[in-house]
Amino acid sequence: MFPPTVSLIAEDQPPEMRPACVLVFNANDPSGAGGIAGDVTAIASVGAHALPILTGAYARDTAEIFDHFSLDEDAVAEQARAVLEDVPVQVIKVGFAGSPENLSAIAGIAADYADVPLVAYMPDLSWWDEVQIDLYLDAFKELILPQATVLVGNHSTLWRWLLPDWTTERSPGARDLARAAHELGVPYTLVTGIPLPDQFIDNVLASPQAVLANEKFERFEAVFSGAGDTLSAALAALLASGDDLSEAFTEALSYLDRCLAGGFRPGMGHVVPDRLFWAQPGDDPDAEIDQTSSSSISTLELPPHDTKH
Repeated sequence: MFPPTVSLIAEDQPPEMRPACVLVFNANDPSGAGGIAGDVTAIASVGAHALPILTGAYARDTAEIFDHFSLDEDAVAEQARAVLEDVPVQVIKVGFAGSPENLSAIAGIAADYADVPLVAYMPDLSWWDEVQIDLYLDAFKELILPQATVLVGNHSTLWRWLLPDWTTERSPGARDLARAAHELGVPYTLVTGIPLPDQFIDNVLASPQAVLANEKFERFEAVFSGAGDTLSAALAALLASGDDLSEAFTEALSYLDRCLAGGFRPGMGHVVPDRLFWAQPGDDPDAEIDQTSSSSISTLELPPHDTKH
């Protein structure tokens, strides 16, 4: 019988040898492109353990989102509090919560664990009803951002959300977005997909004062679903495992790049990141990652989130 042996090993294992735990809030994505499935796979792939809290479910395929069904906020809170009473967590990641009410429940839980860093990811919500988008974004600003340690989002998504009245001819840079996020309580902002010449894109970690690190990649021709969930989940897992913020930034982007390079099209829609590229037959886990990078080498200590009023 295996269970007694497994139990004995688990009891004898010192805490420092156990995988770090990430509490992650997200919706179910039945296509497997992103959502809670993407979070769990990415977190496990980089060596941490996911504690998945379901906030709702998409009705979608690999090409588009048709609808979303949100869970009741009490159901979200009960899931999280049950596991938090049992398992210590090193990082909290907030993906798509589905409703302002769920954001309120998550904010209440995060406030009770203010010493735990919080990674907040803002996905593209253009598929949703405009009124629902506005209500959700307002709630995210008011409830989640004051507690977030790192905000992650695509350049165009963050621009439309954080700087809607931007009138300068040049597009806002990562520091502009970081300053806007900082006014809402966020110390660090990770901006992805900043257009560069010659089919390159930049991904930048910034504070209001400086660009702290950046990684440039050549643009893929394919259209992907789930890249943002993959990156933010990997970042959260690496932070939970003890990487400082600059290391986690670089490693998470390198991991995403390999996921996208090995991406596959399971249906008739978009390409899905292969988060288990390293497990494929014939793959060399020690292969060099082809990329052009210029990242900061300074160590960034990760502060816990604190509610700022």
